[in-house]
Amino acid sequence: MTRIAIFASGSGSNAENIFNYFKESDNVEVSLILTNNPSAFVIERAKNMNVTSHVFTKSDFLNTDEILHILAKNNVNLIVLAGFLLKIPENLIKKFSNKIVNIHPALLPKYGGKGMYGDNVHKAVVANKETESGITIHFVNEHYDEGKIIFQAKCTVLENDTYENVAAKVHKLEYEHFPKAINQLIKKQI
Repeated sequence: MTRIAIFASGSGSNAENIFNYFKESDNVEVSLILTNNPSAFVIERAKNMNVTSHVFTKSDFLNTDEILHILAKNNVNLIVLAGFLLKIPENLIKKFSNKIVNIHPALLPKYGGKGMYGDNVHKAVVANKETESGITIHFVNEHYDEGKIIFQAKCTVLENDTYENVAAKVHKLEYEHFPKAINQLIKKQI
């Protein structure tokens, strides 16, 4: 059984999408939702999905083994970052080597790194008059958005697209491809 912990900092729409994708699975389960944001809507989504959630402080995340203990207690063997904004600390990267997956709202290596998340990415894509954008699903290492790429999907950016238009196109790709890419990764690891 693959037990997934999803880390999210915001609304949790990707977390819910992933949960729904696997809810009928016999060998994959979203067993835990973790967040650093006590007012994140993902907590409410976790309640509605009947998934245990845990809120932690940035200090505990970065300076203690609290999260490792919670993951071990829940027998988690895959971590998925779905709109999670903190850099993953070394203790988690070491314990979950090639078992932490992130989705980035651009075609890495473009528009990655510290501060490049959410609308910041889409605004940069439009400002630089890019003709395409998309998503990158990748493993997490010790550097922002530099882990090995697992999957990418593209969308066209039109000349008159606003950053909101680009965001909508990218979200559609996230919802379509993120759960499938996770599933393919699990199948390869079994």
